[in-house]
Amino acid sequence: MEKREKFSSRIGFILISAGCAIGLGNVWRFPYITGQYGGAAFVLVYLFFLLILGLPILVMEYSVGRASQRSIALSFQELEPKGSKWHWYSYIGMAGNYLLMMFYTVITGWMLCYFFKMLKGDFVQKTTVQVEGIFNDLMGNPGLQIFWMLVVIALGFLVCSGGLQNGVEKITTVMMSCLFVVIVILIVRSVTLPGAAEGLKFYLVPNFQAMKEQGIMTVVSAAMGQSFFTLSLGIGAIAIFGSYIDKSRRLTGEAISVGVLDTLVALMSGLVIFPACSAFGVSADSGPKLVFITLPNVFNEMPGSRIWGALFFLFMTFAALSTIIAVFQNIISFAQDLWGWDLKKAIAFNAVIITVLSLPCALGFNMFSFIQPLGARTTIQDLEDFIVSNNILPLGSLVYLLFCVTRYGWGWKNFLAEANAGKGIRFPKWARRYVTYILPLIVLFLLIQGYADKFF
Repeated sequence: MEKREKFSSRIGFILISAGCAIGLGNVWRFPYITGQYGGAAFVLVYLFFLLILGLPILVMEYSVGRASQRSIALSFQELEPKGSKWHWYSYIGMAGNYLLMMFYTVITGWMLCYFFKMLKGDFVQKTTVQVEGIFNDLMGNPGLQIFWMLVVIALGFLVCSGGLQNGVEKITTVMMSCLFVVIVILIVRSVTLPGAAEGLKFYLVPNFQAMKEQGIMTVVSAAMGQSFFTLSLGIGAIAIFGSYIDKSRRLTGEAISVGVLDTLVALMSGLVIFPACSAFGVSADSGPKLVFITLPNVFNEMPGSRIWGALFFLFMTFAALSTIIAVFQNIISFAQDLWGWDLKKAIAFNAVIITVLSLPCALGFNMFSFIQPLGARTTIQDLEDFIVSNNILPLGSLVYLLFCVTRYGWGWKNFLAEANAGKGIRFPKWARRYVTYILPLIVLFLLIQGYADKFF
């Protein structure tokens, strides 16, 4: 087996893993559902589930990566008992990475486009209707969509072409550090706006009444879903970074660091959004509408709107690009693991593949808008997102989970020995019953609930 490149530092590993987990959901979904489901009361429920649901699977995915020293393309084959068929999932896992990039590249392109629009002052003194018009124009313009998508794909592979240490680790570390600096600047601006206090109160003061009104089960399942999806588990995008670290540290502590950073960015996003929205009497929406319509309107009201808007979209671009670089690194390693290709060949091949695969999403808002796969007003992107988020992520997490706990897979003893190699926080032995019998049922519940939400 050829020598595998390693991270040069622990902080590089943690920041890249966090970069993979920190994505658009942290900004356009987390603050909104937090506000909707009782503010800080919801955050407490969310943190509880992050601890009992997200973290154990994160440790398992890291363990499989580190023990096998391979990407998801071959990791199960390296570790599974002879004659077993766990490696069949690797094809679905690999497909999940490609599917995720099919729409992520397009949406990241919107972020980058808006960063330049803000800098140029395209939104200055525009009415609410005109701001919405700018977004609709972008959606309706296939050339523009494809141009920014190509810029993002080129940037992602350019970073990966430097190799693990000099490309991915170096650039992601800088980008993640900048992301934290930018978001702190935005928070200071947002919370010092006149009228921001109301938004802060809504966001930070626990509102158990709101939880009751929504229904405790609704809140619990929303918290479960968010804690699970926020870490991008189940497609080996996290496992790959396990394969690049040595055995000096136990994996539970590393997983906690990543979970904390991911949650921190999600919470900080809310500190930008709620005070700003309340200062100008705007309700905080969810999804693309919040980012591309609501917030540009909010920035317009501020003195120096171009600077604050540009900074916000720079932060969004960093959050999205960090995920893209992480997943591209995983995708490149498939070709290297499966066919022994060198870095250049793996990048050239995948750059073409991902460009072609991303086109349906970019065209789904304009030329292909007649394709509405999940019912009226849905797009190709909705279908791609549904396949990844509601199917492959929970299914993959279930596979990793069962692989690590049953004797038909890699097995509990092997998993525990790998997770607890080195120094740091141990994965507790007493958790065995919970992760073997209860956690799979929770993941199964999320899989079923995803379908129920979508179709009923």
